[in-house]
Amino acid sequence: SVCAYEDHVRLIRGRICWEIKFSAVFVALLLSNIKLLNLMHMNRFSFQASPLAHDLLKPISDHIQEIQSFRERNRGSSLFNHLSAVSESIPALGWVAVSQKPGPYVKEMNDAATFYTNRVLKDYKETDRRHVDWVRSYLLIWTEMQAFIKQHHTTGLVWSKSGPIAPASLFDSPPAPSAPCPPPPPPPPPGPPPVFTDDDAKPQADAAVAQHSALFAQLNQGMDITKGLKHVSDDQKTHKNPNLRSQQPTTAKGKNAGPVASPTTPAQKRPPLLELEGKKWRVENFEQKHDLVIEETELKQVAYVFSCNNSTLQIKGKINSIIIDNCKKLGVVFENVVGIVEIINCKSIQLQVLGTVPTISINKTEGCQVYLSKDSVSCDIVSAKSSEMNIMIPEGEGDYREFPVPEQFKTVWNGAKLVTEPTEIAG
Repeated sequence: SVCAYEDHVRLIRGRICWEIKFSAVFVALLLSNIKLLNLMHMNRFSFQASPLAHDLLKPISDHIQEIQSFRERNRGSSLFNHLSAVSESIPALGWVAVSQKPGPYVKEMNDAATFYTNRVLKDYKETDRRHVDWVRSYLLIWTEMQAFIKQHHTTGLVWSKSGPIAPASLFDSPPAPSAPCPPPPPPPPPGPPPVFTDDDAKPQADAAVAQHSALFAQLNQGMDITKGLKHVSDDQKTHKNPNLRSQQPTTAKGKNAGPVASPTTPAQKRPPLLELEGKKWRVENFEQKHDLVIEETELKQVAYVFSCNNSTLQIKGKINSIIIDNCKKLGVVFENVVGIVEIINCKSIQLQVLGTVPTISINKTEGCQVYLSKDSVSCDIVSAKSSEMNIMIPEGEGDYREFPVPEQFKTVWNGAKLVTEPTEIAG
């Protein structure tokens, strides 16, 4: 409807238009995304899933990949949490591909961003208000998008079954206005935090406009990937025949899944790294290495362990904190940590404490075995979105008793508040 179109215009040119100043890649992505405005009239047309549409819409996929690659290239940056918030939530722009109730999908992406923006708030709330204002403004993008979806597209975008095929010209959008973007809704933020630059992250807005990057069909392959087939001629011959089209999914999914995933498959293998960078120990990209040792540690140093598989790391002395990110089958043995040990996006991790640690945080992890020492049994174990977690409590000489961390909970209303307690799985 026209109202939905105008509301989307206000959303893009208001909150989002201010926020795209955060990075050049974000600018290019959202300039392409503005073409979604034309799709608000799609309930008058039927959709043609052609290879041509797939090619025209490729820029949006490239931009999303560039944002995620940009984050990976800058893991050593002081703004890594900012980049992670954007990288984890930017797939929310694919809500148009969700066939039923896209609102919860956007909320899930917003929650993923909140995990990292909470870190930004923790680091800067007492030192630099710009970062705090940036967090609030950025999260408002997704909350306002949820409100827009709830008002106009609660059950997803609707295509006509009997209308004419949507012409290519419908996806064209007028040139971007030269006038500056209007300020965001109150309270107006004072501006985003300083950002780093990267030569590989130049805007691709001009190319996106030249290629008429109508985003709907490209993003639509996320939920119905068979509509994005590029090399199957049957797609072109049967797009007007529902009976023949319904026969495609079993064969098309397998053929189409390859091209979609191919850009990320041949990723370059990064060299292993173990070095002290400032006050951060970086341990990255080790495979089948079981003699990794960090010996000379100081109280103000932190250890960041990333993408290490089938390996073992020992950290001696006293260190401020340890972060274990995106690792598989990794064993870490350490003596003393004065801050926190964080395990994020990992699988099959074994952690052994020889001395003391106040807090161990486990997030988005499948399989985590924590061996505590007698001096660390009182530490806090915080977990979220994780499974197969076991805490080993020492008993006697070299013996441990295993205690599983609850994964299932029961919540009841007691008349004044919600009360949540762990519950065992019956059976």
